[in-house]
Amino acid sequence: MFSIRFLPLAVYFFSILSYPVASAWEQARVNVVFILIDDQGYYDLGCYGATEIETPRIDEMAEEGIRFTDYYAAAPICSPSRAGLLTGCYPRRIGMETWVQRADSKHGLNPEELTIAELFKQNRYATACIGKWHLGFLEPFLPRQQGFDEYFGLLHNLDPVEIIYFEGKGGVPLMRNDEILKRPADPAELTERYTDEAIAFMEREKSNPFFLYLPHTMLHVPIGVSDRFKGTSQFGEYGDAIHELDYNIGRIFDALERLGIKDETVVIYASDNGRGPGRNSFQRIQGRKLSTYEGGIRVPGIAWGPGLRIRSGYESSKLVTALDWYPTLATFAGIRIPEGRVIDGRDISAYLTGKSKGIPSPMTSDTLNANVVLRRSWDPAREWDPLFTREEYVNAFFYHGSQG
Repeated sequence: MFSIRFLPLAVYFFSILSYPVASAWEQARVNVVFILIDDQGYYDLGCYGATEIETPRIDEMAEEGIRFTDYYAAAPICSPSRAGLLTGCYPRRIGMETWVQRADSKHGLNPEELTIAELFKQNRYATACIGKWHLGFLEPFLPRQQGFDEYFGLLHNLDPVEIIYFEGKGGVPLMRNDEILKRPADPAELTERYTDEAIAFMEREKSNPFFLYLPHTMLHVPIGVSDRFKGTSQFGEYGDAIHELDYNIGRIFDALERLGIKDETVVIYASDNGRGPGRNSFQRIQGRKLSTYEGGIRVPGIAWGPGLRIRSGYESSKLVTALDWYPTLATFAGIRIPEGRVIDGRDISAYLTGKSKGIPSPMTSDTLNANVVLRRSWDPAREWDPLFTREEYVNAFFYHGSQG
């Protein structure tokens, strides 16, 4: 006969059996920090061969994680690139293939798209965007309407077009959510202020899973460098700004350590496109920002998360794109993408953790003819061979001209 004294024990075991079993990653309560640099060229970090610029903290990140030698942005210019990153879709698929969002733009990232921030927020993550937005400046395109609980930064860039547009209004505004904090924004203070805000967010949410998107305004012109870092590189203010970024990225890692959440956090580092105009130091790849040659879309890309079994000290020559982070980070967080949602990116989580030696091939044949146009320099110098066909490349991005 079943004794009543065993009832509590039976209820306990039944509750265990009936409760959904979480994956190891879910149990670890994975946090995500995504650091996006603006207009950084492929060779502009020590771990990517820079000699005029020193980046010890980013180099350390690469030594403890995976450094991709064939990492590609979603597009060779700001707005389409960011749209691809946040949706996991080719810019043309989501109607964001046309140039950039200017200050007087009435459009933005389609609110019908499910951004990665919305996906994480739906799964009880705290979400924040701290930095440059550039995906729409009116409702319903603002960051807090695209899945972010908190926003701090510049909705716009600081191009001359924006400076002129806002000069009669006090200058380009620095924002916190819907509140204007300062006009005009000072580019020399942005890198440090963004980092302060990012650390404060992590401190507030250290007991909760969080998704932190940190798209820096630097290295977009006009370059801003605080006094502490002026003249510290051999590459002018551009190199000085990279030194300041490196220092502040180190502060992010120090905060993760101090808060005791380092081992349950994935950190991604990438650039939105290649070097901007006017930065003509020698590169072994052709092209720059605006170009669909490699110099416009091949950029630094690093994944870090030793506490989550991401490979350490690994250099990968696999072709990886910004679109791939959407499904990959969702997998790390134990989040399922809603059925029927079209995502062009590939889940590379098994490759990052060493469970797979390969990754799925780019889905170029099935995604609106979106062939990524890559050209690589071979010996002898000045000879260029296509890695993929250039056929219909304008359908993949948005731009056709002398830059490739």
